[in-house]
Amino acid sequence: MPSLSASGLRRAALPFLLTAALGVVPALASPATDLYQHATASVLRDYYGWSTADLHALSEQYALTLEERCAPAGDACSFDTGRAVLTELLREVGDAHTSVRDPEGALRLREVQENRPVLRTGARVVRVEGGLLVASVMPGSPADRAGLRAMDLLPRVNDQDAGRRGGENAPVGPTEFTRLERAGEAFGVEVRRAGQPPQTLTLTSDLLVARDEPTLHWAGPDGRTAVVTVASFLPQDTAEQFLARVQEARQGGARALVVDLRFNGGGSLVQCVAAASVFAPVEYRTRSLGGGAVYAGVAGRPSRPADAQKPPPPPVWRGPAAVLVGPNTASCSEVFTYYAQRAGVLAVGEATRGVGNSGVTFRPLPDGGVLSVTMLRAYWPDGTPLPERVQPDLLAPTDLDALTGEGRDTTLQAALDALNGHAR
Repeated sequence: MPSLSASGLRRAALPFLLTAALGVVPALASPATDLYQHATASVLRDYYGWSTADLHALSEQYALTLEERCAPAGDACSFDTGRAVLTELLREVGDAHTSVRDPEGALRLREVQENRPVLRTGARVVRVEGGLLVASVMPGSPADRAGLRAMDLLPRVNDQDAGRRGGENAPVGPTEFTRLERAGEAFGVEVRRAGQPPQTLTLTSDLLVARDEPTLHWAGPDGRTAVVTVASFLPQDTAEQFLARVQEARQGGARALVVDLRFNGGGSLVQCVAAASVFAPVEYRTRSLGGGAVYAGVAGRPSRPADAQKPPPPPVWRGPAAVLVGPNTASCSEVFTYYAQRAGVLAVGEATRGVGNSGVTFRPLPDGGVLSVTMLRAYWPDGTPLPERVQPDLLAPTDLDALTGEGRDTTLQAALDALNGHAR
């Protein structure tokens, strides 16, 4: 999933805009050593995260590992080998924000960020135990027309096991699902849905926008609680789209608001800070090797830090509200939740991923992939670091068996119960 980006820094170093960052760098040595040298040079030069690992020692240690693995192939040692060794090195660094993506992963980031037209079914899936969980379905898409619904479980895709089985990854995950979509040919999915026998649906692909816009649906005993699901803060108009959904909820007479970020892996600081300011003005202060920056939002839109000195406009949303979070809530979605909590919004679910107090820049790699390097930390004005993760106000894990077997979304229901009591 995409990480928190430092898109508010000087435009010349804009890490969120991937157009230049994803350009291909000419190879200099064997593919593996070239990739390794580019990546480690960037980490040693740019890293400014919370890890205390000895980066120089690790880079030297894994250079020897790479040399050993490349010995049989010599100058033909592959990019794949270099990427595998890099992944091991970065795992030891212990910073989930600093990672390497292959060319396919880099392309996916660019498609969403630039909102390119791509072949899609319209279903967004995440890997869970027992299959792929449908996190959302684009209205009017082929998946929607085929009858696929959010929170369906797909145990098998194209006659292969999907998701995780016994803690191990099955053959089909989100990446493989995307490849099937991009192939442009129909494929079958087994669907497990509460209250219905297993069924098989045939999915096709159409040319659709790559990103998933925030969606609105209604829930609660009286149908007056607005639930807005935000898939990612990566697209440059996410805050604008989120604000539109919140205003639509107000116009529709919403009594309470729920924001579902359980499967949101992050995105642009500009976007998540602006979106969180629907509840109250936000200022997210950072430090980096180059100094620092302040990301600000007021009334659901990006603003300048100086605007915080002016009398703020009234909040866009004043009523009861909750944010749904879990282990897949990461990076910029943690920032959103943190500032929403400070504005009095209830966080419901499980503890988040734990990278909400840092941000990354993207660096090109010779294979066409991309390296994300943590290059900023977040602090209070007095110098106190912001917490790395969000702890929920109300612990309510998402029970997948109840969700797919009984149709009970335990996290959403806990939020609805809490908001219902709050509203009385």
